[in-house]
Amino acid sequence: MDIAIDLGSDRTRVFLENKGIVLNEASVVTFDVDTGEIYAVGDEAYKMIGKTPAGIRAMHPLDGGVIAQPELVEDMVAILLKEVCTAKIVMPRVVTSIPCDVTEVEKRAVVNAVSSIGVRKVYLIESPKAASLGCGIDIMGPHGVLIADIGSGTADIAVLSLGGISVCKSVKHAGAAMDDEIVKYIRKKYNLIIGTNMAEACKKEVGCVKVPVEPKTFKVKGRDAVSGLPRFVEVGYAEIKPVIEETALEIVTAIKDVLESTPPELIGDIYSDGIILTGGLAKLTGFARMISEATKLKVRVHKAAADCVITGCGKAIEYIATADKADSSGFSPLISVN
Repeated sequence: MDIAIDLGSDRTRVFLENKGIVLNEASVVTFDVDTGEIYAVGDEAYKMIGKTPAGIRAMHPLDGGVIAQPELVEDMVAILLKEVCTAKIVMPRVVTSIPCDVTEVEKRAVVNAVSSIGVRKVYLIESPKAASLGCGIDIMGPHGVLIADIGSGTADIAVLSLGGISVCKSVKHAGAAMDDEIVKYIRKKYNLIIGTNMAEACKKEVGCVKVPVEPKTFKVKGRDAVSGLPRFVEVGYAEIKPVIEETALEIVTAIKDVLESTPPELIGDIYSDGIILTGGLAKLTGFARMISEATKLKVRVHKAAADCVITGCGKAIEYIATADKADSSGFSPLISVN
């Protein structure tokens, strides 16, 4: 049985052949700083962020779409896979996604992290390709497709054709950067200290780049920076919009840069089909509208935007045989062998 893995900065997802998505947990590890002992991984570890005692730390070992703490990622992957993989799966082949502009060093770190569980071979596929497959798009034909996979760590924008990437650009500031801006804003405006988990919850509830007609507020809870006592403030769409707007505009600018670098023949296809948004941040209120207004193109958000990459990695499993044959010739348009 073959496996597909999406190592995201925010979530780690696993797809098993003939079973579909079997795991979707936070990419977080809680460990002892002195001994390195792992206390928890996944959603359980996510709940511990900002709540651990001295000597214990909970953190995201992936940052900006790449591996920041290799040993922690290896432990996290091994522990999570034990939850979903039976003893019958021995030395599986693994398809995993990577950002579209990773270096060879970053690519090798991903391969090493996945290989630590004991695999036969690792196959890599760029996130935009995987997202396109997950959307059900045929990218093997001579037809241009512009897809923007916007997640927590990175936003990968690419024009695809004939199974390959014609033009691409990766932005290292996405959902997590918005969370950091919310933390800074609440501290500066209200003298209230909050954690990234609270900031993320705030972004999901009242984060927007176009203020909706319906008013909505979110209760932000934290510690008063002056008195040290618990306190909360209520914030709404209009207040959070300017806080996260700069990061959103950076992604929009990257999409426009990709369009400007796209060959004229492919631009015609994109003009007809529009832009496809995937990733967890794709459903941010008003984001699709902002991109549409900036590019003058139709923008479509996939209904299962957050799962497109892992679904596409799962679909890429059927191309493994093709990749093995192409490996000897040095060319594989869809997935590469490592």
